[in-house]
Amino acid sequence: MSKNTGKIVEGVFAINKPPSISSAQVIRNLQSHFNPSKLFAPWIAAERAHRDIESPRERRRRKDKSVQVKIGHGGTLDPMATGVLIMGIGKGTKQLQGFLECTKSYEATILFGAATDTYDVLGKVLRRAEYKHVTKEGVEDVLARFRGNIMQRPPIYSALRMQGKRLYEYAREGKEVPREIQERPVKVEELEIIEWLDGGTHDSRLPKEEAEVEAKELAERVLKLDAAANISEKAVEKDVNGAKRKRELDDVDDLSISHKRRARDDEEADSQTLMSGALQSPDRKPHDPAESANSATADADSHESPQQTSLPPDKGPPAVKLRMTVTSGFYVRSLSHDLGEAVGSLACMIDLVRTRQGDFELGRNVMEYEELDKGEDVWGQQVEKLLEEWEERNAKPDGSTSRLEDAREK
Repeated sequence: MSKNTGKIVEGVFAINKPPSISSAQVIRNLQSHFNPSKLFAPWIAAERAHRDIESPRERRRRKDKSVQVKIGHGGTLDPMATGVLIMGIGKGTKQLQGFLECTKSYEATILFGAATDTYDVLGKVLRRAEYKHVTKEGVEDVLARFRGNIMQRPPIYSALRMQGKRLYEYAREGKEVPREIQERPVKVEELEIIEWLDGGTHDSRLPKEEAEVEAKELAERVLKLDAAANISEKAVEKDVNGAKRKRELDDVDDLSISHKRRARDDEEADSQTLMSGALQSPDRKPHDPAESANSATADADSHESPQQTSLPPDKGPPAVKLRMTVTSGFYVRSLSHDLGEAVGSLACMIDLVRTRQGDFELGRNVMEYEELDKGEDVWGQQVEKLLEEWEERNAKPDGSTSRLEDAREK
């Protein structure tokens, strides 16, 4: 049980947000625990007393007539993301701006092979791309482009406003944004690979659901996927002897491409079919496996050469897990999208964990969300302790609380 004996408890603490719920829902869930609690009873009483002396005009302006513990967050995490979510309680909400501007650390896993409307695997596919040429070494080579001071274009599914409307509202309504989404300066202090996942060594799969034609056309204009697609469709690799050849576009989720080559007179037509993702034309004869095998054998006999080495069987797209420390305004989803283009493919984010924000870090001074289910005897002590620690760290010599002047530096 909390040791609080009538003291008004407020300030800032952090909680480890779980997946599948929004940051706003975390606030509502906290209020459902905090409002009836003994820990925050003094705060509720003080708020009621304050409202009793408000002017009639102030009372009419107040949207929320009920008395609830005042809670805000210092930087949203969408439902897919997990990790450090900073919460301001009472007067602590006035100090949240500093956390919006401080550095943050993330771990993100990125899957190659497709671009989606949300830049993550929960979205609908806008384009698919070749990925067999993507390697850990190739990704490492291009990461330098994303370190230091860079320009980054926010994703269309973001909370940025344009002409008074958030970008994600345009996207959900299928409307084109009034003007081009401009790149803006951000800083990447650290960026490194912490795990490489070859195709077939992980369980993640590219999304199957395709975006509507209108959405794809919109993406071509807004996200400029045409340029990325041209790079992807011209991707080449060196075989064991250094010879280059054009790679076929391979959609592992929808198409199964045999490594045996068809007869020469059918090859060009089949290539066009695969490149467009279309079904085989109805006026073509059904493919005869035996005929294909005979053709492949004859072709191998007459053209046997080390430079004709077949591509290895497709095991699915590779993925990479990155660790990064970035400044305010950085979008990890945009990094995922841009990284795919940089390696001549496309990519989307699988998961995202915010491991640190300001001086709050997972495993050190962040409360686990599951503690709320254990009752106030458990979470009450932890919240009170974290708020007291915050107050001690930010107390001025005169006993007042600072306004987090140094948050931007952390």
